[in-house]
Amino acid sequence: IHIFKVKEGVNYNEGDPNYDLFKLSMKVSAKRLFPNYVFLDAPFNLQYYVPGRPETEVATMGCRTRVMGNVYDPERQISYSRGNLSFTSINLPRLAILSGRDEAAFYQKLDAMLELVAQQLLDRFEIQAAKRVYNYPFLMGQGVWLDSDTLGPADEVREVLKHGTLSIGFIGLAETLTALYGHHHGESEEMQQKGLAIVKHMRDFCDQKSQAMKMNFTLLATPAEGLSGRFTRMDRKRFGTIPGVNDREYYTNSFHIPVWYPISAYDKIQKEGPYHAFTNAGHISYVELDGDTANNLEAFESVVRCMHDAGVGYGSINHPVDRDPVCGYVGVIGDVCPRCGRRSGEALAPEKLAELRKKYPGVPTFCGCE
Repeated sequence: IHIFKVKEGVNYNEGDPNYDLFKLSMKVSAKRLFPNYVFLDAPFNLQYYVPGRPETEVATMGCRTRVMGNVYDPERQISYSRGNLSFTSINLPRLAILSGRDEAAFYQKLDAMLELVAQQLLDRFEIQAAKRVYNYPFLMGQGVWLDSDTLGPADEVREVLKHGTLSIGFIGLAETLTALYGHHHGESEEMQQKGLAIVKHMRDFCDQKSQAMKMNFTLLATPAEGLSGRFTRMDRKRFGTIPGVNDREYYTNSFHIPVWYPISAYDKIQKEGPYHAFTNAGHISYVELDGDTANNLEAFESVVRCMHDAGVGYGSINHPVDRDPVCGYVGVIGDVCPRCGRRSGEALAPEKLAELRKKYPGVPTFCGCE
């Protein structure tokens, strides 16, 4: 996944030396979906930023994983030469269902689950930590991991692994709120505050565990592409179908507003932005736009700037992208391709193909129309 790092004074404002690259990045993303955007001016990213030291710029791995703070060695809170050691995700809606709309009972169950997950992460760490440098010939043997260049081939990697993170993830905040209170955080400010309180509670636990053990426990807004459906199926089997909670095929991703809930892109960003500050192991906010954004770059840019101003750490804008494999047209294609006029699966006459190739040279054909 390509990312573009946004920074005031570097590329964000007109007059910044790389402003032209920021504009170009949006033109590319509006056409090809990437890059996504990392906002280095978000306070929880800016606190690590040192001009001229790129290793202090927050980056991401995969769709959202973020490794930055370092309780084990506060002098080296950097993104290079480190990584996430493992993460385990909590099924928040199940805890809410089991609590029967009792908030105090929910928090008791959540505390117990947080302790269980932390211990499980430590158990996994013990397995990893007992390995030797020779078990990781590139990562440790070539000195890629921070401080691994100080070890010999037969040394344990325990101490240098502590530069990495152990992350507690969560899924289904929206369904959790519905199970506990009857509404989710997209529906009212009261529910937004309830949601923020739950996520802050989990972050506080991670911070306290980090200080107690001098290891990097962090909170992850779990991506959960497969887990979301698995948890829902398990909970329907156990509890039956509960309207608004497990009656769909998935739990909502992390702290996101449900995709089925009608809300403007700007309101969604404003709602989700505050959760980014708590989820220091990784987060992302998605916005889904209709139509061909390549033809409306002003709207695309306004969404990116809204993310910046709302305190989003990492954001992505999704939109329809179609491609005709015959004529190479890229954009929104309805029933008929705007360029060559063919319908999906329709073969074109040889003379039409010859005309297209002459007009658009270098476009490959994959559909066997010839």
